[in-house]
Amino acid sequence: MANAKASAVKAPKNGKAKPLKGFLKSQKQRLLDLRDTLLDQMSGVARDTLRSRAEGNEASAFGMHQADAGSDAYDREFALNLLSQEQDALYEIEEALKRLDSGTYGVCEMSGEKIPQARLEALPFARFTVECQERLEQQDMSGHYRSPVTSLFGLNDTDGPSSDSDDDN
Repeated sequence: MANAKASAVKAPKNGKAKPLKGFLKSQKQRLLDLRDTLLDQMSGVARDTLRSRAEGNEASAFGMHQADAGSDAYDREFALNLLSQEQDALYEIEEALKRLDSGTYGVCEMSGEKIPQARLEALPFARFTVECQERLEQQDMSGHYRSPVTSLFGLNDTDGPSSDSDDDN
């Protein structure tokens, strides 16, 4: 059933994609803007990290206080972690742009159901409905699906409401 729904929204066989209209057109522009912003941020972080590494490389760490060297190492590791998360987000954006071109944007990759517009507005590169996303997270199917990005800058929604783990139902 999921395959029938997913195949119903695929691009025409002649290889020519229909021009996007309305919501899809605005989503494509949002994704392109997000991609440009992310690329600018990534190049800035990479440039700053490389500059600080050249100024404070390991050889010059001998002339620096241990705490300063530790802070520099932490900052460098933090920046590289941020770059990694931004690279994951960039991947998701690129994949969403491909789905727009192929005509499968807004269709859950797991169930074939339509992803609600409100979810796509909040997370324009969403690949799954909320229900399927929750199932994936519960089953930890990271080996079968690429773990989706749920936040653009690596910030988790850990302060939000949590599920009732005290219930035995």
